[in-house]
Amino acid sequence: MLLRDGAEGLEVFMVTRQPAMWFSSALVYPGGKMDPADTDPLLIDLCRGATGLTADQAALRICAIRETFEETGILLACEGDSGTLVNDVRRAQLEQHYRAKVHAGEITLYDMAVTENLTLAVNLLVPFAHWITPKEFPRRFDTHFYLAPAPAGQTASHDHHEAADSVWIRPAVAIAEAEAGDHALMLVTRVNLAKAGRSRTTQEALDAARAATIVTVNPPVDILEEGVVYYLPEEADYGLTEGFEPKLFPSNDKGRAI
Repeated sequence: MLLRDGAEGLEVFMVTRQPAMWFSSALVYPGGKMDPADTDPLLIDLCRGATGLTADQAALRICAIRETFEETGILLACEGDSGTLVNDVRRAQLEQHYRAKVHAGEITLYDMAVTENLTLAVNLLVPFAHWITPKEFPRRFDTHFYLAPAPAGQTASHDHHEAADSVWIRPAVAIAEAEAGDHALMLVTRVNLAKAGRSRTTQEALDAARAATIVTVNPPVDILEEGVVYYLPEEADYGLTEGFEPKLFPSNDKGRAI
């Protein structure tokens, strides 16, 4: 979850999936599945802030950085060992040369980092949530959510491949627009937006996430004709233990009534 401080408070960068994709037309956070290359020990060695992380923890953050670059053009990386994040001019150059190639698997993030003398800023990513899709659904995901501040000055844009549109939006506005029928929000997206939206600024959100304990949410559900009821653990701190998600997607989305 990329965050920034907007004129009226905390904003989150979100994308709308292409109609032909899973979760079609839903407003979601940038992200995706881990690639075997994300676990490369040589790439982990090029990470800033990986000390103390297990190989799996580092790989999850590398995956998040790669997917963020592919889907938004934002690059959470520093120039060499300087600790200085790449600026927007440099980001734009790297995007033009590497974004499509990394997305297509033509080169790896390691290739780009070595060629351009970059270190990945895994220290910017703060664990926020961990959800596992209920066993009742035909397609399941084991998803780790991270908060990260968008580097000052870097410009985000959707990729026109997986995403049809993108927006910086305040959590409360995204939720209100979904309730008005302007776009679809899955329950997992909505409750994490609401939780992040308790904070007024990016720094507040990051501090709150660092102080929190991550509770894995693998919720029991009741699947109804009109949607799904999720039962959430109180200790996950969403402020609710039961949430209803209307049927958002057509039946050709492999039968998942969410």
